Amino acid sequence: MFQDLTLEELSEMRQKKELITIDVRSPSEFEDATIPGSLNIPLFDDEERAEVGTLYTQVNVQAAKDRGLEIVSAKLPAFIKQFSQIPGNKVVFCWRGGMRSRTTATVLSLMGIHVYRLEGGFRAHRQGVMKALDELTITPPAIVLHGNTGSGKTAILHQLSDKGYPVLDLEAMAGHRGSVFGSIGLTAHNQKKFDALLIDSLASNQHSPYLLLEAESKRIGKIVLPDQLIYKKEEGHQIWLDLPIEARVQHILEEYHPSDHQEECMRAFIQIKSRIHTPIAAEIEQCLKTERFDSAIELLLIHYYDQRYAHSSLSNIENRSVVKVDSIVDAVHEIEQLLLRFEPKSNMEPIVKC
Repeated sequence: MFQDLTLEELSEMRQKKELITIDVRSPSEFEDATIPGSLNIPLFDDEERAEVGTLYTQVNVQAAKDRGLEIVSAKLPAFIKQFSQIPGNKVVFCWRGGMRSRTTATVLSLMGIHVYRLEGGFRAHRQGVMKALDELTITPPAIVLHGNTGSGKTAILHQLSDKGYPVLDLEAMAGHRGSVFGSIGLTAHNQKKFDALLIDSLASNQHSPYLLLEAESKRIGKIVLPDQLIYKKEEGHQIWLDLPIEARVQHILEEYHPSDHQEECMRAFIQIKSRIHTPIAAEIEQCLKTERFDSAIELLLIHYYDQRYAHSSLSNIENRSVVKVDSIVDAVHEIEQLLLRFEPKSNMEPIVKC
């Protein structure tokens, strides 16, 4: 028979990377939010789930069970094969640890494939995330990257993360870059997905001597950051990135791929058009229409974004550093040298206290 896991037991095994979590809910439920890093092997697809649910509410429980059994029986060989191809320990979950995960675990057990089942399902995990957010205390210092639009803050964090530095990539967690153009080419996440990713990242970095993150506002797209993270960001060491405008334009071209998203770029520009001096706005719009994206970007930086960031100068902040470089590669090198000042402390408390 299969074995149930409590949320605490699951968290411990996930921290040790001892198992794979498998969400057996429908694809739309999985897309909405799941336990970070989970695979999706749905017992029912969206249409099948709706059909069984309709029978449950409009006919009776037995009719729903009969139809569910009929659907599952037809796909059982392929369903079991998917699990058999996944090595290592596995835990399955559905919405609240009910029939879908119990059926999956039972069938797999009969076929000699051992899996755990999460007690309380995804609902228990979500409740755990909310509890962690309510009790959140962040102790290591924050090191915060500032800079005008196009300075490559996110790209720098990615490179530092690849090198093993402790990074909170808030924009990746949100699926949004934070500006009016921030959703271009991305799929925005909802608050549930963001919260789960944030708590996961904080837990993974709980013994780090510091946290590297970008100077985000309270909101990233539709996502709201927890107050504790905002406070930690504001009291942290601030790094201002200073790159030439040519490098910033090139970076934006490489990150946003405007030639692949011309209509999205135009829609985003229309939202801010009225805030830009009319002749300049008209020139930007014409550049976008004629695919002269480098010129459009440079005009937007000079006449809109740089002016908005002017009030964010760090000249009056004592706990700061300025990194003046010609490229993102140079910026990464300079920041690595700066980080040598932040020596690890053996008595560092965990990032997340739950």
